Amino acid sequence: MAWFKRTQKGIQTPTEQKKDVPKGLWYKSPTGKIVDAEQLESNFYVSPEDGYHVRIGSNEYFKILFDDNKFKEFDKGMTAKDPLNFEDTKKYTDRLKAAQEKTGLKDAVRTAVGKSKGKDLVIACMDFKFVGGSMGSVVGEKIARAADYALKNKIPFMIISKSGGARMQEAALSLMQLAKTSVKLAQLANAKIPYISLCTDPTTGGTTASFAMLGDINISEPGALIGFAGPRVVKDTTGKDLPKDFQTAEFLKEKGFLDFIVKRSELKNKVNLYLDLIQNQPVRA
Repeated sequence: MAWFKRTQKGIQTPTEQKKDVPKGLWYKSPTGKIVDAEQLESNFYVSPEDGYHVRIGSNEYFKILFDDNKFKEFDKGMTAKDPLNFEDTKKYTDRLKAAQEKTGLKDAVRTAVGKSKGKDLVIACMDFKFVGGSMGSVVGEKIARAADYALKNKIPFMIISKSGGARMQEAALSLMQLAKTSVKLAQLANAKIPYISLCTDPTTGGTTASFAMLGDINISEPGALIGFAGPRVVKDTTGKDLPKDFQTAEFLKEKGFLDFIVKRSELKNKVNLYLDLIQNQPVRA
């Protein structure tokens, strides 16, 4: 009963020895489930209670996909310029600087090459925490260069999309990246080098209108929001009520926009299984 009753009276702890509960020990999913942070990490950042896939970034995806988290990163120091001298509530240059300091990233995508189940794979992974994963000139250029590397070395290419769309502060320059990345993916297709597109939550706007839907195989994580314009804009434009679960991964798979939906814990095996099959190579265990 000592666990439930104080056996000594008058116990006092000095203020300097009192400890607060550290932040980040627990995660609450949108459905209200409480998950231990360490348990969440060991479960590929998927809530074991309800299967909810927590948003993660390039660090986590590289750890999941690359063997022993070993890879060579491309163009690490590439940063955006401000050719339009854009200013809304703050200057674009100030917005970029604040995002870089807050996230430790240079821009909204990281590109790298490494071994995945023993074979080379080039990955471009977007980070939503950097200005909403918006696609500007740096995103387009880094993806194009990664595709060039895959083309030159005949290595399969994978893009992990997580984006709010084109970056308005770069105006037409950001929209040009749609064509730029699409041309590079066409070059990979002509060379018969596999390209896998993984859509994660959210994949919207110009990203969806370009490389996110141009994969030899288009896949997604469960429950991801995927679309071009938001549901409100679509409803206002069409004047019609939208179907249930509109723009979810499951809805898009049913309508033929996705080939399959894959749980994050199975991602590495599924991607490499597909690569073995499409390249007519022995299936890796």
